[in-house]
Amino acid sequence: MGGSVRDMLLGLSPKDFDLEVYGLPAERLELLLNKLGRTETVGRQFGILKFWSNNIEVDVALPRTERKTAGGHCGFAVQTDPLLSPEKASMRRDFTINAMMFDPLTSQILDFHDGKSDLDKGILRHVSPAFAEDPLRPLRAMQFAARFRLTLDKETAELCKALLAEAKNLPPSRIWDEWKKWALSPYPSYGLVALAESGWLTCYPELEAMIGCDQEPHWHPEGDVWKHTLQVVDQAATLCHRRGLNNKTRKLLLLAALCHDVGKPETSFVNDRGRISSPGHADAGVPISKAFLQKISAPAKLIELILPLVKEHITHLHGKPTERAIRRLAARLEPANIELWEMLVEADASGRFPAPTSRPAHGWLQLAKEMRHEHSKPEPLLTGKTLIGFGLDPGPEMGDILKEAYQAQLDGEIVDHASALGWYRDFISSK
Repeated sequence: MGGSVRDMLLGLSPKDFDLEVYGLPAERLELLLNKLGRTETVGRQFGILKFWSNNIEVDVALPRTERKTAGGHCGFAVQTDPLLSPEKASMRRDFTINAMMFDPLTSQILDFHDGKSDLDKGILRHVSPAFAEDPLRPLRAMQFAARFRLTLDKETAELCKALLAEAKNLPPSRIWDEWKKWALSPYPSYGLVALAESGWLTCYPELEAMIGCDQEPHWHPEGDVWKHTLQVVDQAATLCHRRGLNNKTRKLLLLAALCHDVGKPETSFVNDRGRISSPGHADAGVPISKAFLQKISAPAKLIELILPLVKEHITHLHGKPTERAIRRLAARLEPANIELWEMLVEADASGRFPAPTSRPAHGWLQLAKEMRHEHSKPEPLLTGKTLIGFGLDPGPEMGDILKEAYQAQLDGEIVDHASALGWYRDFISSK
């Protein structure tokens, strides 16, 4: 039932299987399953058992109905009923593409709500008016649209808008779960479009402000910042797929791509030559990105990686790569790195259709690789241990010396241990 049927129709391998059993009371079902393998109750109120046998894991559930009893995502009274009909049980599902069932006894697909037709047409449509009882569903619409290249049905969009008042009641962990799935999707722009059409983009004013923020047509023939961002996130997803990046890197790159220009609405203006300019938008985007990422409950370590990428995403426009520039960029990007940065720059530069795809920072990456700084900043050559050997006690003075020494190293004045010692002797003699 549900997502596994949808995935099979799309030619995908289901990640998990949900089995709904009719005609057996809970006690009888559990007794029979225990004869076949091992079971564990994971949702007693929902009539759900986790079943393991021969290295296969299946969620086994009884058919049930749900009744809204309170606000929020979890405010439901659930009633299991083994004699419930499959059609009535399917009414509690969110979208038609997730409400299909497969009967293994007859090898028939049970499709009471035209889910296959919607899947073929690329439409994301609710099953019943009960859709409007769960405020998590607009975010689920976002990630499903992004995963399967779907367009949100107009009536479903209206039901999503009716749920806006309950957005504040969603648990942070569930919000992040949906955004995480969005960030791992192959068609992220479809999810953002669905988010806008559902009315839920208003929950994220950091993103909504990009709509209607014009850009200089010479550099951005695609249109405003929102249209550009839609193209950039798709380019980032394509890049991730092409390079076979792991999920951690995919989430990082997609969210950085989403946030890279959030500073433009705050900084854009028409200059005296009649051209649109956004000076300082990369710096301005850092606190705005942080506010958005915290709002979707992104992990703190992920935010720490994204913010320097946003801040530095136009660094390559300010000159050609030099060894000094590479060292300094690597240091500013920490805990991110030049390899990640170059991928974001590529996605940004390629998100300008009908302009061709481009890698304007590739030369920076090549030089960084030659210097072995593509993944990390230079390690300090003058260390506290060295200064202690010279008789200097740990403390603020030592910290200040080490900071100055590292800046000298980034500038190329210190290149090895010997030059580090020479720099220190000159530094002390100048005091």
